[in-house]
Amino acid sequence: MSTLEEKVDKRFEGRKIREFLKEKMGLSSRLIKGASIDKRILVNNTPVKMNYMLKENDEIVINLAKKESQNIAPEKINLDIVYEDKDIIVINKAPNMVVHPTKRYQSGTLANGLLYYFKESKQDCIVRLVSRLDMDTSGLIIVAKNQYAHSELSNQMQNNNVEKRYLALVHGNFTEKEGTIDLPIYRPEIEGVMARVVDKRGQRSVTHYRVIESYKDAELVECLLETGRTHQIRVHMKAMGHPIYGDTLYGDTDDSALICRQALHAYKLKFQSPRTKEDLALTANLPADIEKLIVSLKKAK
Repeated sequence: MSTLEEKVDKRFEGRKIREFLKEKMGLSSRLIKGASIDKRILVNNTPVKMNYMLKENDEIVINLAKKESQNIAPEKINLDIVYEDKDIIVINKAPNMVVHPTKRYQSGTLANGLLYYFKESKQDCIVRLVSRLDMDTSGLIIVAKNQYAHSELSNQMQNNNVEKRYLALVHGNFTEKEGTIDLPIYRPEIEGVMARVVDKRGQRSVTHYRVIESYKDAELVECLLETGRTHQIRVHMKAMGHPIYGDTLYGDTDDSALICRQALHAYKLKFQSPRTKEDLALTANLPADIEKLIVSLKKAK
């Protein structure tokens, strides 16, 4: 059972438990309300109301588990689990995999596989996505197992406190081998058009890049996101004249003989554990299709 536990110190004696939960434990009003209704907030092993007046050394326990369900069919799928604890699970998503079911993709998604995994491992969890990736982008995705972890990590994402690094194979060679791309990204209001463009009407978007390895008319580039706009790296690489290999939406060439999706991989994440507040630094190796492309590019030297 996943719980949060805390002992009341003298500073909060005589104050309402709701204040302690918000100020000391950093819990959201939504979480507090739901847990209170379900009688999952206990003081000295007894459920209490939110106007309970605290005493020094009271033992507070919040049970994070609650009965929830999702209209997603569990499906046995091989998952590359990079990290897991009682609050989160981080998956190295395979290329060509949708993260969450859609009208077009009802099965074979990461969420289908996770619900099966949770069921088989007897974990009463639903899929709470903290981060997402395009279907054809591989790499690390954070999933929260409970409302508390999701809230904590979503706040880190919104405050740009999650370090997200990608590797991309791009066409051409940069003149400047590292730098910052600070160009606004805008989605044209045209029905059926998914592609974003660089446009002053858009949101500020910042990508820091560094060339890792150079080849003949190609480079392996590390991209550190300062902002997290949809298709940000793909749009910025195109704007710099270096579209990503295999990118059929933003690319200018047919790379299908070399790779069957954009050569973009979310290879590194750094963030704070929602429970311990310690830094977690996770990495995922390049998948086979990008490694194969690199071999081909090296031969072209």
